[in-house]
Amino acid sequence: MDTKGRLVAGSHNRNEFVLINADEIGRVTSVKELSGQICQICGDEIEVTVDGEPFVACNECAFPVCRPCYEYERREGNQACPQCKTRYKRIKGSPRVDGDEDEDEFDDLDNEFEYNGNPHQVSEAALSGRHNIGRTASGITNSSELDASAVNSEIPLLTYGQEDDTISADKHALIVPPFMNRGKRVHPAPYTDSSMTLPPRPMDPKKDLAVYGYGSVAWKERMDEWKRKQNEKLQVVKHQGDKGGLDGDDFNDPDLPKMDEGRQPLSRKLPIPSSKINPYRIVILLRIVILCLFFHYRILNPVTDAYGLWLTSIICEIWFAVSWIFDQFPKWTPIKRETYLDRLSLRYEKEGKPSELASVDIFVSTVDPMKEPPLITANTVLSILAVDYPIDKVACYVSDDGAAMLTFEALSETSEFARKWVPFCKKFKIEPRAPEWYFAQKVDYLRDKVEPTFVRERRAMKREYEEFRVRINALVAMAQKVPEEGWTMQDGTLWPGNNVRDHPGMIQVFLGQNGVRDIEGNELPRLIYVSREKRPGYDHHKKAGAMNSLIRVSAVISNAPYLLNVDCDHYINNSKALREAMCFMMDPQSGKKICYVQFPQRFDGIDRHDRYSNRNVVFFDINMKGLDGIQGPIYVGTGCVFRRQALYGYDAPKKAKPPGKTCNCWPKLCCNCCCFGSKKKGKKGKSKESKKKTKSKELSTQIHALENIEEGVEGFDSEKSSLMPQIKFEKKFGQSPVFIASTLLENGGEPLGASSASLLKEAIHVISCGYEDKTEWGKEVGWIYGSVTEDILTGFKMHCHGWRSVYCIPKRPAFKGSAPINLSDRLHQVLRWALGSVEILLSRHCPIWYGYGCGLKPLERFSYINSVVYPLTSLPLIAYCTLPAVCLITGKFIVPQISNYASLVFMGLFISIAVTSILEMQWGGVGIDDLWRNEQFWVIGGCSSHFFALIQGLLKVLAGVNTNFTVTSKAADDGEFSDLYLFKWTSILIPPLTLLILNIIGVVVGVSNAINNGYESWGPLFGRLFFAIWVIVHLYPFLKGFMGKQDRVPTIILVWSILLASIFSLLWVRINPFLSRGGIVLEVCGLDCD
Repeated sequence: MDTKGRLVAGSHNRNEFVLINADEIGRVTSVKELSGQICQICGDEIEVTVDGEPFVACNECAFPVCRPCYEYERREGNQACPQCKTRYKRIKGSPRVDGDEDEDEFDDLDNEFEYNGNPHQVSEAALSGRHNIGRTASGITNSSELDASAVNSEIPLLTYGQEDDTISADKHALIVPPFMNRGKRVHPAPYTDSSMTLPPRPMDPKKDLAVYGYGSVAWKERMDEWKRKQNEKLQVVKHQGDKGGLDGDDFNDPDLPKMDEGRQPLSRKLPIPSSKINPYRIVILLRIVILCLFFHYRILNPVTDAYGLWLTSIICEIWFAVSWIFDQFPKWTPIKRETYLDRLSLRYEKEGKPSELASVDIFVSTVDPMKEPPLITANTVLSILAVDYPIDKVACYVSDDGAAMLTFEALSETSEFARKWVPFCKKFKIEPRAPEWYFAQKVDYLRDKVEPTFVRERRAMKREYEEFRVRINALVAMAQKVPEEGWTMQDGTLWPGNNVRDHPGMIQVFLGQNGVRDIEGNELPRLIYVSREKRPGYDHHKKAGAMNSLIRVSAVISNAPYLLNVDCDHYINNSKALREAMCFMMDPQSGKKICYVQFPQRFDGIDRHDRYSNRNVVFFDINMKGLDGIQGPIYVGTGCVFRRQALYGYDAPKKAKPPGKTCNCWPKLCCNCCCFGSKKKGKKGKSKESKKKTKSKELSTQIHALENIEEGVEGFDSEKSSLMPQIKFEKKFGQSPVFIASTLLENGGEPLGASSASLLKEAIHVISCGYEDKTEWGKEVGWIYGSVTEDILTGFKMHCHGWRSVYCIPKRPAFKGSAPINLSDRLHQVLRWALGSVEILLSRHCPIWYGYGCGLKPLERFSYINSVVYPLTSLPLIAYCTLPAVCLITGKFIVPQISNYASLVFMGLFISIAVTSILEMQWGGVGIDDLWRNEQFWVIGGCSSHFFALIQGLLKVLAGVNTNFTVTSKAADDGEFSDLYLFKWTSILIPPLTLLILNIIGVVVGVSNAINNGYESWGPLFGRLFFAIWVIVHLYPFLKGFMGKQDRVPTIILVWSILLASIFSLLWVRINPFLSRGGIVLEVCGLDCD
């Protein structure tokens, strides 16, 4: 079915399939990763020495080289290791070469000039240590056993397996074809001269002649030709992105270059230096000891005249200590990582051959174009289409969960502008490749670009972008007023998404595989618009449901083995971001166990002081590095490259354990006695465990043949043995045979035999609203449902399956986005995150009790527990911030008279807190400003958003009541950071403002009382004042945001806050719980009233 670029819409449930306005879907080839433990020069297996150990040629790096290659490299080559370039030392049993005189570490006279005899193999002997002719690694008979006439009489003269009588015997090349012996390369063996005192030896023509070490000038010419090809292939290919796939069989090419850089790992860990991390760990342990001493003193010394204040403070401090432990210990082993993009190119991109890099499907999610401007989404899409990656390996899917025609039309305009923008980016290698941010850079673009063509084309491209932006803004202006009959498309058809809550699924292929090329005639990456079906009565699960729909539709259309998801306002700032991720994912050694690569979030448009800690530097540069040293960072919702198989709920591959070893130092009888009691128990437990593992991995094992499940593609086998596995797959993945077939392709690629018609039909089917019913989508497969912060749950489930994740911080930030910089929007954002954590805390997926006995590591569990319990800290935090005001108003305090011992404990605690923060800044690379802003906003968010999220989550989960805290915009000033002073009314602002006013009143009352009572009351006052000022300083950004523009502060906020503070103060005066209950002492005044 040829759709010729028209919009495909339909509903599987209603049996509707309409071509309104996608083209033939091409096939993405898969990539094989081959690796082996053999000689890296000739491909032969490395022999075992007499001691039973594998032969090691280089003692510096242990680069795998067999003994014949080692001998040849010392004899004919540069006598150095191909990897570390260290000169080869003479190994016992090897002949001497030039330069060995100064390196002899052992006495090996038997092998220096002659070899000991071997009854099965013979070889020649050298005249002296400086003549290197005929030296091989095999054994050699004595000279008396050699027969000079054996060569001419028994060995035919061969050239690549064929006789040639035209070549004389003294100049003939005795060479075995390189494709014999399973295609393994042979080693040159110089022919012996007739003038030698020792006669030539007899040879067996059935054996590989490289064993005997014979060769000639013809072999030298062949070696020169081979080296020339090597040098050609060693050139690093330029990343033009126009390469195709590569069949895995090409790895068997005997002329494949053995490149030094290409053989090495694609990334490496960089542990924090011990000079920084060891003091940090010591201070943590000391801080724990000081905390124990602190609580010992606090609990054993109650305040009798303010018992309620003392008890409240003790409970709050214990909770703070526990939450600190959950936050601190996951940072015990922080690491950094480094990638090698040049090695990735050497391994997977070779000159003159198609690229072998894996395909990547990129997901962009958007809902409401009025809240998420189409121009921002368009810039994100343009940065994706221009990414530095092979064009046929990239497919961009835009999920429009609001079915807005504005988004559709904006994407159509974006695809047209991409035909000019993509070749411009790749021609001049500009950064970033989002035009809005590229043209907004305040840099001298002429400094490093001296070509006149660049200046001319840049100016022309800027004009083109200005026109494109005008067209997008015109669409936005037109969309402000919706026609009564709804939107109509250019051909007069009504837009299928006019009813946002009731519309069919829609798919439109804008770019890729439909003949649309850029202005230079090159292909463009795929750009596909997707809007899933929406019907009343179905739970669509918001963003998580939209992402799962994209997983399925991308599996049907392109089925790349890796996925990248970004928010619509997060553009690709580093065009090599995908290559950075592939350095981990495609690493032959460690890549198979990585489920995702998480990049840090970086933001544009934030004021220099970052008043509300929008950058969140402490979390991304300290906490995430600590997690990377355990099992990997948590998933933060955007800027993450996934392995598709991990999202399907499969377990991580496990290494085969070596067979168990027993100690030989004890008698066998003792071992039997010790182990007898546990054998029965072990067998019983083993059977239960094996049954449990078999049941859990039943779906993870790909046991169903691909041809048996491609119903509607290549036929279906209805035998019972084939039906049963398919039913299990359908219960897990849904009733789409094409999608199920795609899940079995570990390296991606479309199912064989699929046609355009079947793919489009299945694509509409998998985005239907009822497809996930009675399946494991959202439970074990894909993005997990049950929380508005689906990202934490999804990453948590993957780690429970034994996968590990990786944290990648390139020098140039991979992604950049926009963040809410005004107070109200920032608090509302934090409220949503905290609400998701409360939902997880009250669900069955809570890390406190879920996932034991699986692949989740204990410290990783600590981190997940901390990420879901932190909203509970709002209750002790609000109570603790109220205590200073109460102490100042009543004259009481939470600590009794401080002794010298208590002073030392308190000072030790404060010093340990300060030193811990300083050391974290040192190894994390975080500034003191960022750390202080993070501390301030922890108090502001804890007193406001976290508290309301806790209330909202409890009402939602326990009572089923949904409550929303609306945000109302007010007018804003013009300017670069005008949004900073934009104020929006929300009830979240009341608690921190009330605390602020209470503590200010407390300071005023405390100072007034001290003035009235004399100098003796000033000493106890300082402790209370320090406590209150600590709260006020932490709430200072909140106060500054409030009073930055006084005419913007709603009167209702000030009225409510002052009213609550006054009521609380009056109630305290009326019912003071710390007043003595013995009654008021009445005395006679001495005046006669009569």
